[in-house]
Amino acid sequence: MQAPPSPPEGCISCEQRGELLLIGINRPAKYNGFTPRMFRELGEAYTRLDDDPQLRVGVLHAFGPHFTAGLDLPTIAPLMRSGEKAIPPGLVEPMDLGTSGYRRRTKPMVVAVKGITYTLGIELMLAADVVVAADDCRFSQLEVKRGIMATGGATLRMAQRAGLGNALLHLLTGDEFGAAEALRLNFVQKLVPAGQELGEALRIAEAIAAQAPLAVVATRLNALKSVEAGPIAAMREFIAVQQRLSHTEDAAEGVRSFVEKRSARFSGR
Repeated sequence: MQAPPSPPEGCISCEQRGELLLIGINRPAKYNGFTPRMFRELGEAYTRLDDDPQLRVGVLHAFGPHFTAGLDLPTIAPLMRSGEKAIPPGLVEPMDLGTSGYRRRTKPMVVAVKGITYTLGIELMLAADVVVAADDCRFSQLEVKRGIMATGGATLRMAQRAGLGNALLHLLTGDEFGAAEALRLNFVQKLVPAGQELGEALRIAEAIAAQAPLAVVATRLNALKSVEAGPIAAMREFIAVQQRLSHTEDAAEGVRSFVEKRSARFSGR
């Protein structure tokens, strides 16, 4: 996909394709290194996904040969020293950490990664729902090599996905590892030949978008609650959520489509 023009500090380029929002990291001349502007626009894009009723699934991708080399430290370091946030409060937080003053995403996010996928790139994909990786991916969570700590979720989610020992192997050495290792550690869900990652991510996103939107959101949030708060907390919601969903127009359409032996046409109501 051809990169739209971008300013020197980079930008986030959005494209709506039907019910999908393609969110493109756009600073290929600088390995898509994130500046404060890019953080702000990423938060705005995630918020647009959640707030627009016509949108059902987000697809995060990058222009150029690489996903992102991570932070543009010269522009981000002053914010880190002051404790300021690059993303304005009140927006959806792309890292989905539940930080005070920020919203958590409700709609699904599929990510296509390729080439260099360092630090923030790993944290963005771990904060998403489904990750498709090109087989040329190079991953590294190298904050310890810069005298800082990963604070975008890597210390939480790498251990959650791969076990503490596997997580610390990469967190404490800052080493570079490949796509096969990322798949083994459950950091990504699918590997494809380089150049096919966005197409496969779009295929998965379209399959999700074809399902009942309210049921998709409820299913995602319940699975997330099970991971974060435990299975008992998630099970306590089963009856109430199922009662609410069963009274929707989409549930009635699901029954009709089953009886009529056709694909369902869901409205999100």
